[in-house]
Amino acid sequence: MLNWDDPLAAARTASPGEDAPPPPATPGRQPTRTRPGSGLLDNATLMSSAGAAPVVSPEPFAQDAAQQTLPIDERPAVAPAGAGATGLESIALGAGRIRVDDKRIINCHADLNQLVPFKYDWAWQKYLDACANHWMPQEINMNADIALWKDPKGLTEDERTIIKRNLGFFSTADSLVANNLVLAVYRHITNPECRQYLLRQAFEEALHTHAYQYVVESLGLDEGEIFNMYRELPAVARKAEWALPYTRHLADPHFVTGTTTNDQQLLRELIAFYVIFEGIFFYVGFVQVLSMGRRNKMTGTAEQFQYILRDESMHMNFGIDVINQIKLENPHLWTPEFRDELVAMIREAVELESQYARDTMPRGVLGLNAPMFEEYLRFIANRRCAQIGLPEQYPGVTNPFPWMSEVLDLKKEKNFFETRVTEYQTGGALSWDD
Repeated sequence: MLNWDDPLAAARTASPGEDAPPPPATPGRQPTRTRPGSGLLDNATLMSSAGAAPVVSPEPFAQDAAQQTLPIDERPAVAPAGAGATGLESIALGAGRIRVDDKRIINCHADLNQLVPFKYDWAWQKYLDACANHWMPQEINMNADIALWKDPKGLTEDERTIIKRNLGFFSTADSLVANNLVLAVYRHITNPECRQYLLRQAFEEALHTHAYQYVVESLGLDEGEIFNMYRELPAVARKAEWALPYTRHLADPHFVTGTTTNDQQLLRELIAFYVIFEGIFFYVGFVQVLSMGRRNKMTGTAEQFQYILRDESMHMNFGIDVINQIKLENPHLWTPEFRDELVAMIREAVELESQYARDTMPRGVLGLNAPMFEEYLRFIANRRCAQIGLPEQYPGVTNPFPWMSEVLDLKKEKNFFETRVTEYQTGGALSWDD
C-alpha cells in the first residue's frame, strides 16, 4: 500500500453530475474539493491534498533499526563489510579527490558519482562506440516485408514460423536483459565509466523491444500471440525460464557483494547473461532471420535484426571485459570448482539452444537444418569459453555460417542487404566481434 492519501478517491465515487463529497479530513490539514476536470488548482491547494509523503532513507547501508530514528545527516553511511558503494551515500564535504587506483569494478568504496579520472578506458570507449552506432527502428523501410507477408504465396509456413517465433523470443529476451541490468547488475557494478555504458545498454535493450513491436505492428501480427509466446510455447519458454533465476539473487535488496560466495554469485550471473543469454541463446534466431534477408525475403525485418546483432555483439564484449577485469582484480574467485560449474552451465546452454533450433525448424528451411546449428553453437561456445579463460569444450568444430562475420562489418557505406544507406556517424571506424 502507498502511504499517502488519494485525494481523488471521493471524486471517483460521486454520481454523474454531482459534486464530489469532500475527502476525509486528515489531521492537521483542511479538506479540499480536488477533482479531475475542475480546472487548474493553485499550488497551496494541491499540496494540502497531497497526503503524507513516503519516507525514503537515502542511506542504503543503514542496518541498525535505531539508526533509522536519527536525522539523516547523522546516520552512518557505512556499507556492510566488504560491500561496495552505490552512489547514494552522504556527501562528505572536504573529502579528498578520487584517484585512479581507488577504482574497482566491484566492492569499490570510492565516490561513484565521479566519472573521471578513468581507470577503465575500454569501458568509456565502448560507451562512445555505442553512441556512434545509434539507430532507430522507424528509419528502416518495412514496405517490402508488409507486401510479402500479405501475399499468401510470399512465404512458406516454415518461414512464417521462423519470423513469429523469433519475434516472440527476442521481444521477451531483451526485456529480461533490461530488467537484469536495471534491477540487478547496475547496483553491484561499482565503477562509474562501466555504469555509463550500462545506461546506454539499457536504452538499447528498450530500443530492441521497440524494434520488435514495430515489426509486429508493421506486419499486422497478433500482438498478444507474439509478446505472450514465452508463456505459451515451450521452445521459447525454456530459454526465458533458464535465464530468470540468474537475476533473482542480484535483485534481492538484501544481497550485497564483498564475500567470496556473493562475489562468485555476481560473476556467475554476469556470465549467465552476457556470455550465455546474449552470447549463445541469441544466435540461432539471428542466423535464421538474417538468412532470410540474404535471400531477399523480409529484408526490413532482417535489417532490424542486423542492427540489433551489432548492438548485442557490443553488449557481449563489454560484459566479457567486465568479467575478465573482475577475475583480474579478484583471482581468488576463479577456483577450479567454480570453473567446472561454469563449463556445465555453458554445455547446458548449448543443448537448450540446439533444441530451440530443432523446434523452430524441424524440417529444415532456407538451406539450413538443426545439425548445422548444433555445429555452429558448439563453435560459438568454444569462442565464448576462450574469451573468459575456460577450456574449449568441443574440439574440431567449424563455423558453417562464415557469412555472419559480414553482418558485423561496418566498413561498408551500405548495409549488405543494399536496402538503405546506413547513417552511422562514425560507424566505419568501429570494429566488431561476433
